This record gives sequence, structure tokens and C-alpha cells, in this order.
Amino acid sequence: MRRKSFTLAFLVATMMLLSGCTEVDQEITSESEGFWNEFVVYPLSQVIVKTAEVVNSFGWAIIIVTIIIRLIILPLMIKQTKNTKAMQALQPEMQKIKEKYKSKDAVSQQKMQQETMALFQQYGVNPLAGCFPLLIQMPIIFGFYQAIMRTEAIKHDSFLWFDLGSPDPLFLLPLFAGATTFLQQKLMMAGMTTPNPQMTMMLWLMPIMIIVFAVNLPAALSLYWVVGNAFMIVQTFIINKSGTSIPASANK
Repeated sequence: MRRKSFTLAFLVATMMLLSGCTEVDQEITSESEGFWNEFVVYPLSQVIVKTAEVVNSFGWAIIIVTIIIRLIILPLMIKQTKNTKAMQALQPEMQKIKEKYKSKDAVSQQKMQQETMALFQQYGVNPLAGCFPLLIQMPIIFGFYQAIMRTEAIKHDSFLWFDLGSPDPLFLLPLFAGATTFLQQKLMMAGMTTPNPQMTMMLWLMPIMIIVFAVNLPAALSLYWVVGNAFMIVQTFIINKSGTSIPASANK
């Protein structure tokens, strides 16, 4: 539990550092300074701008670049999903080991850790493997989020029924963003035998948060969330259907 808490805290701290929260309202330009701005946000902003010049629409540019980025990080997402499913499949065996060593003395705890690690090695599962793909994905996703927020030209363009720089007047995009977030999380939980209470809570909390944010933020971000979620839904559905290298014998 401590290891998981430390990992989560580390991820949050890293994302806060990388996302440059204090600069979210500052336009990104070639003169923006700092590693995050020069090598992440500005290049992504330019990709959006150049794509918009080709398709003559920032709305379509956001959709196209979002799909391209998701395709680039797709191998990492698949690896993370497979590892999560494998860990879930091993939960019954891990529970047996915990029951075997109920005692809190140092010797029992050491044996429990040894048997747990042996179980992981037997089925080729790395309990921390799911964190490393996340560490690589999140800077890209946060960078693209900031590129949309801080590219001035996007704010002056319109797409479908909304202005990209203003909240959706019909509130349809926020509702789509919330609904697709819920569905995407629901599909991810579908392959788990015993979802934990925290995941169940986030299943409902995350869509609500997304809707609240999307109602107040520029529609360009809502569009990004909807497209990204739609991609994740298709990806998760395919992974669930195709199956993964889950150690099935662990459930016997």
C-alpha cells in the first residue's frame, strides 16, 4: 500500500511539475522559455497549427492530431492494460498468500513478500510495469492539453456549432465528454473480476468532474476529450475482445 501511495504521489507531483500549471493562461510562442514549453508544448502547438493549415480547420486539426497521438502511445496503453489485467487475474493467488501469512511478525511478512514476488516471476508479471507507460504517456497528454489551451489561433476559430475558444453554448460536448469518460472507464472495469471501491467511486466521480470542467472551459478542450475518450473506448473494446496474455492458470 505504501509503495502504491508513493507511486501515486510521485505521478501527481511529476504531472504538476511538467504541466506548468502557472503558465496555462500564457500564449505559447517560439519565444516561450523553459524545457516544458520549448520541447513539449510549442512543438505540439505547431503540429496543430500546421495540420489546421492543411485541412483549413482547427477543429479537424484537433481531431486528427488527437488520433495520431493516441496511435503513437497505443503500444504503451496496450502494455499497461495487459499488465493491469494480469495483476487482476493473480489477485486470488495473492489473497491466498496473505491468508497464509496473517501474522504481522517480520518473518511472516518477509515470507509473504518472497512468495508474492515468486508468483509474479512465475507468470512474468511486474507490479510496477503499469506505472512506467503512464509516466511516458502523461507528459504527452498534458502537453497536448496545454498546446490547445495556449495556442491563440485556436481561440478564434469555430467548428460545427461552437466557437473553439468559448464553452459549448448547447452543453452537448460536455455531456458527450462525461458520457464517453464513463463508458471508457466502465469498459476498463469490465475485464476485472473484483473492482475495488476506489475504482467504483471514480467511475462516477470522473465523468461528473469532466462535465463540470468542460462546461466552463473552451470547447476545443471538450472536443479533445471526446475524441480521446472515443479512441480509448474502441481501443479498450478491442483489447477486451482479443484477450490478453493473462495467466489463466492462476485462477485455477
